[in-house]
Amino acid sequence: MLKLVLPKGSLEKATMELFADADLQVNRSSSVDYKATVDDPRIDEVRILRPQEIPSYLSEGLFDLGIAGRDWVEETSADVVSLGQLQYSKATSNPVRIVVAVPQDSPVQSVADLPQGVRVSSEYPRLTERFFADKGIEADIRLSYGATEAKVPDIVDCVVDITETGRALRAAGLKIVDTILTSYTELLANPASAADPEKAHAMAQLLTLLNGSLEARGKVLVKLNVGGADLDKVIEIIPSMKAPTVNELYGGGGYAVETVVPKNQINRLIPALVDAGASDILELPLSKIVH
Repeated sequence: MLKLVLPKGSLEKATMELFADADLQVNRSSSVDYKATVDDPRIDEVRILRPQEIPSYLSEGLFDLGIAGRDWVEETSADVVSLGQLQYSKATSNPVRIVVAVPQDSPVQSVADLPQGVRVSSEYPRLTERFFADKGIEADIRLSYGATEAKVPDIVDCVVDITETGRALRAAGLKIVDTILTSYTELLANPASAADPEKAHAMAQLLTLLNGSLEARGKVLVKLNVGGADLDKVIEIIPSMKAPTVNELYGGGGYAVETVVPKNQINRLIPALVDAGASDILELPLSKIVH
């Protein structure tokens, strides 16, 4: 039913892991194969292509559904429908930012301090052109094919580059003076496909699986037993998404409690639960959480 296109390159590994977690394993003959399959009746065809091209291909109707960053949607001005953000990126769950950066020792503190005719290197020439035009600054924009941060100050005066943590820019001796765009990875659709009821339903189901897997990351299910006298003490210290589930044990011998908690709190939570009177504590991994 659906023709799916996934990103190759920096997002590739994280995307494949997400689809595997969502039980939508992407199968291909090798890591360099551009064609793949997913054993799911909703997905007929899978291609793996550069994310820079994906919004345009979706807009042209070559694919029904794809994953790319908001940065490439804005750069290409592609006519696509966003079905929602998928909050992951190549290294973290943080969004990436398209930023303006100058040398650390530059007196420039903001874009307004840049001179007319400023030389700018960027992999996003259209986005950069629109940004500087909106600021009333005439800019000499040079398309970068990579290693953008290495071109300051000998070749250009500043760069417009992508950053997730800012470490690479700092290591290159640059400082950020403005943010043009904050970009999450998004599930994108061809407008005609999104308007087709059958395809739209299939897309929504796939999004549920992907978001469920993302929601479960970093969380575990905790189950325990506790006597009636200690129930309130245990409930008081348990974090939960909404409220913990509490059921009376057969024969009135106490209560069974279960809740979802952040994995990074479990090393402090379990000893505290024992101190509060809990017993038979189980910590279980989660693969999906669907609200």
